Amino acid sequence: MPVFDMIETVLVKKYWFRPEFRLRLVARTVYVALTMFVAITFPFFSELLSFFGGFAYAPTSYFLPCIMWLIIYKPRRFSLSWFTNWICIVIGVLLMVLSPIGGLRQIILKIKTYKFYQDYPGLSHN
Repeated sequence: MPVFDMIETVLVKKYWFRPEFRLRLVARTVYVALTMFVAITFPFFSELLSFFGGFAYAPTSYFLPCIMWLIIYKPRRFSLSWFTNWICIVIGVLLMVLSPIGGLRQIILKIKTYKFYQDYPGLSHN
């Protein structure tokens, strides 16, 4: 949703489109179609997502909110909420480190045999 909001804001403010249902429908459909094209073009798209997701998704979803919560609410040390947040922080940091490593490894393994728009095994052209 933040990506759609950013696209619509740029279209309305910079290119003077009227903010209406048609703009949302067309902008979101074009964005999804372009994303789908990229995903189809690169068979290692899921590995790219894990590579970049480790840098962006893990911090913003797993451990930064927990760190902020600990700083703001200052729960008692060694309480259940304190332990729970620290467990989430440790898991989030591990995801942030391991996910890009695994994604990069898979990209390196797949790129050796990569060909644009190659036939996928199991698909027949009958």
